[in-house]
Amino acid sequence: MILGRIAERARIDDLLASARTGHRGALLITGEAGIGKTVLLDYAAAAAADLRVLRGVGMESEAELPFAGLHLLLYPYLDRLGALPGPQAAALRTAFGLDEATVGDRFLIGAATLSLLSELSGDGPLVCLIDDTQWFDRASLDALLFATRRLHADPIAMIFTARDGDGDAAPVPGLDVLRLAALDTESAASLLDAHARGLAGPLRERVLAESRGNPLAVIELATMLNALQGDGRPAPPLPIGALPAAGHVQDAFQAQIAGLPAATRLLLLIAAADDTAGLQVILNVGTLLGVSVADLEPAEQARLVVLSDGPTPGGSVTFRHPLIRAAAYQAAPHARRFQVHEAFARALDGEHDADRRAWHLAAATPGPDEEVAAELERAARRAGRRGGATAMMSALERAAQLSTDETRRAWRLIAAARAAYDAGLADRAVELAGRAAGPTDRPARTLRDPSVTAEAAWIRAQVEYERTSPAVAAALALDGATPIAATDPERAVSILTEAVWCARDAGDHDLVRQCAALLETVEPRAPVVAGLIGFRHLYDGRPAVGVPPMRELAESARQGKAGGFVERLIAGFAGMLVAEDEIATEVLESLVADVREQGAVGWLTYTLEPLAIVRLLRGRFMDADAGVTEAVSLATDIGQDMQVVVLNAIAAWLAAVSGDEISCRSLAAGVLEHRTKHPTNAALASWALGLLHLAGGRFDEAAARLEEVCGGPARHDFLIRAVPDHVEAAVRAGFPEQAARHLPTLSDWAEQTGRPHAIALARRCEALLADEDAAAGHFTAALELHERDTRRYDEARTRLAYGEWLRRHRRRTEAKDQLADALAAFERLGARTWASRARAELSALGDRPSAHPRALDPLARLTPQELQVVRLAAAGMSNREIAARLFLSPRTVGHHLYKAYPKLGVTRRMELAQLVAHG
Repeated sequence: MILGRIAERARIDDLLASARTGHRGALLITGEAGIGKTVLLDYAAAAAADLRVLRGVGMESEAELPFAGLHLLLYPYLDRLGALPGPQAAALRTAFGLDEATVGDRFLIGAATLSLLSELSGDGPLVCLIDDTQWFDRASLDALLFATRRLHADPIAMIFTARDGDGDAAPVPGLDVLRLAALDTESAASLLDAHARGLAGPLRERVLAESRGNPLAVIELATMLNALQGDGRPAPPLPIGALPAAGHVQDAFQAQIAGLPAATRLLLLIAAADDTAGLQVILNVGTLLGVSVADLEPAEQARLVVLSDGPTPGGSVTFRHPLIRAAAYQAAPHARRFQVHEAFARALDGEHDADRRAWHLAAATPGPDEEVAAELERAARRAGRRGGATAMMSALERAAQLSTDETRRAWRLIAAARAAYDAGLADRAVELAGRAAGPTDRPARTLRDPSVTAEAAWIRAQVEYERTSPAVAAALALDGATPIAATDPERAVSILTEAVWCARDAGDHDLVRQCAALLETVEPRAPVVAGLIGFRHLYDGRPAVGVPPMRELAESARQGKAGGFVERLIAGFAGMLVAEDEIATEVLESLVADVREQGAVGWLTYTLEPLAIVRLLRGRFMDADAGVTEAVSLATDIGQDMQVVVLNAIAAWLAAVSGDEISCRSLAAGVLEHRTKHPTNAALASWALGLLHLAGGRFDEAAARLEEVCGGPARHDFLIRAVPDHVEAAVRAGFPEQAARHLPTLSDWAEQTGRPHAIALARRCEALLADEDAAAGHFTAALELHERDTRRYDEARTRLAYGEWLRRHRRRTEAKDQLADALAAFERLGARTWASRARAELSALGDRPSAHPRALDPLARLTPQELQVVRLAAAGMSNREIAARLFLSPRTVGHHLYKAYPKLGVTRRMELAQLVAHG
């Protein structure tokens, strides 16, 4: 029976009711030890008796074993793995040690967990109860949290508990939190009376005061007093001082344990040293240390442990509360603990126990031991193959501590730092990398291997990119790569590749030059190196030198010759920077498809970013918006906070072109808070604001904003395409000299790329600046170039500018034709403010346009998520296939289609293909 907790039980009841009606819900219950978290989970399990309940609990001794907690939760349902997408099923099998493959992305296990939970909920509402998440291995917890955040339309209730102040599990971002307070005085008194009926007077009041409403403290202190009074002994004085209630309870447990026979205390220590060990393993260890099963009887009689049948051979030994386990372990001398762990290492001699054996060996080893270090390193590699980056980090760090060789120690620390970074533990990554590099002030003869310091600098750079700025990251990477350019060129190129791109994001021309200069010394020269050197020239305003190698890099990627993810990503960007937008689109779409196919969830947001930009530049706004929306959602769910900011700059530009002023200003403001750290990203946000002002006729404000972009550090990046907006804004504002300022840069770039759409932009600018006699010729030339491409937005902008010019010069019929075409394009594209300008111009000519082509395009009625799902369904993909591609549950996909069908006016899936083909 639960006393009190009425509001808390109601919260759980609401969550379960929501699951019963087909909706997801999640809750994290936190509080101190003994406050009643597990009791509330018991209540939830009883209240969900009509539902399928999955229950898991964190085991402290398994905290370093990757996916141990997840396996405990899901192993009864491994027969359902066949229903999962292939890569996800393979990843989960590998994580659970059923296959010997390698998991390439830690978030893929989360996607597989999502799919399996969704599959199980297809049988009916599902409840997952996860206790003691502070002791869950990080890999399992990350997978469950990923699944929880991505379950949008599934009848699943997820309830987690976490002890206050223990580890990184609480609070958990993205979950509603219910913090358990102390019991009210009346409930605490009722609980005490139920367990100590004869307790009265000052002693009763003292127990209530010292327990401070902690249910476990009330029960255990009352039990202790009952036992002492039952023996005829006087009740001892209770502890004095501000000791937490849990501390009182642990003291009481330690007092109980101290009164047991020595052999019983040893068996309790054995059980406490590995709370995942079954009874048979505990007895095997006990035999090695001279104790037997009979020695457990006093602990059973004292209700400290419970022996029961269980999933482990011979049954299990369970401590009645985790604080008993802590008391049994902490009360033992260190030497005795070493003996117990050494005995475990001898008893766990099976191949499947290799990881636990390695950790017991480490716990039994007080000083350096290379054999034990090597055993732990092998355990770390196994964890890494299964996707357990946190477990890999912990094993390698301990292996480094036990290393007898300084070089091996340094490389193990580097590998631990890399694993920490991969696990999202930035602070730990920096700390471990710093220890690997060693102090910077020691004599030169004792300095580390330069490759070690280079790797350490690279890891620190990757952390500082997110935490400080791309400029700091680039400088760190450059410092690390410089000493190894000649001796370790492959590593140097990898580091410098990222360094150049960090410097690019920082808008730091000097750093770009320095990184490129060092790359020029590295042999052999791969296409990506030549492309990065070309970028240095492009960034310095020399497109004649920079465009050819960057175009070659993009083309090599299109032909499948660009290497790994990073190289292909940069190749896609390179194509965009030299106006090879079709090649860039092909490269990036192929890369995104491969990322999805391989389940590289952590990479997806970084690949969707440039793909959205190139789609934006090509006027494919709905596709760009769909990609950005997906990427923002995913980046938010996996904690890529800076990437969310980057993506929001793209979203701000799309909001500007659609005329959503409130969203544009809000998104841009969030991005511009980081302007000093991420000037390239800030420039895109400023372009968005400038575009918003320009479309709205606020020409002075537009000119000022766009001058920041076109005269800023990113002026030679893809943001060179903001120059036409700057020219138009400055001309309209009456600043012809300012309008002409950046046109030579645009014209040079356009001519060097040779792309018709780029040259068309320059011709439009020349038309806006030309005198009456020359303007029409430039406009006509621009439109002829536009006709060789499919960029309807850029063409419509040129037609609008030309139509406005024609109207001012009283060429009404020609003006109407240009403005009507511009209006039709803007409306189809959803560029509402630009459509309003075109409509106003037509109204000035006496025309009253009423057609709204966008309203005739049913795809325009969909949300970005619905559009993405509909396109994939139209391509013939099933809900399961779409879910695997978007890392959603199939039910969420079905929910999007359910909402999309009435908007599209269709009732059957087969109708989507024809509709999308005409959209």
